[in-house]
Amino acid sequence: MRAYIPAYDLRVPGSLSETLALLSREPGVWQPFAGGTDLMVLLEAGKLSHKRYLSVAKLEDLRGIDVTTADVTLGALTTYSEIQNHRLLQKEFPLLCTAARETGSIATQNRGTLGGNIVNASPAADSPPALLVYDAEIELISARGVRWLPYHGFHTGYKKMQIAPDELLRAVRLPRRVKKWRQYYRKVGTRRAQAISKVCFAGAALVEKGTIRDVRIALGSVAPIVLRAVKTEDALFGKKATPTIIAAARETLAQEIAPIDDIRSTARYRLRVAQNLLEEFLSQLAK
Repeated sequence: MRAYIPAYDLRVPGSLSETLALLSREPGVWQPFAGGTDLMVLLEAGKLSHKRYLSVAKLEDLRGIDVTTADVTLGALTTYSEIQNHRLLQKEFPLLCTAARETGSIATQNRGTLGGNIVNASPAADSPPALLVYDAEIELISARGVRWLPYHGFHTGYKKMQIAPDELLRAVRLPRRVKKWRQYYRKVGTRRAQAISKVCFAGAALVEKGTIRDVRIALGSVAPIVLRAVKTEDALFGKKATPTIIAAARETLAQEIAPIDDIRSTARYRLRVAQNLLEEFLSQLAK
């Protein structure tokens, strides 16, 4: 059943200040609309419940990729295609580039945005696991001011976030690491392309003389939110990726995630795949 289009209201503010003013006057009434790659699917299916939207797609304040010696800042409207084509991101943040390449079709990659992927808050999203591995920070702005917060902890439950009704996601900041991290990304879906993930895994580790000195592990589609596997990370610090340690890490991960049965897969399958991806990542570190 398709949606009744006249029932919806879409406004196009002329500036960022105008956008923030409207969000301030009527908090919760207006929802930002960027690429629309998720919202338009719901609209077509007649399941888009919210009725009033603000198009932010033309706001230049939300665009651009800025590079400093300390970090890289991506505007919320940065598209998946722009991420893939950025040479520094390819070199220093390959997990994010791979996630962008794995997201939908080329048309979706040309229109879909990093900020939209975050605030859509799907536990199956492709880019958030990479952002968690890279210790990303996000900038939220409103008529009241600006605040930065760690992306880890931003999602508090299914479709729940630490963002106020009058706030807008403006940018994502990635700290640049000088150290040589070993990195791994894998998305498992029904098809090799244009599929929602059954399990999405991102990992990075600093290994010195065979010992794991630091490690980041994040997964999608195995919990109500995209998950940073902190307990599993703790179990690996200071260890070598031996068969015994890998087996113990698999068990720790099983206690840390909470996969479910749904139309795309089963909890049992997701658990086993998540464990297998962890083992593949750690086995590569052992080499």
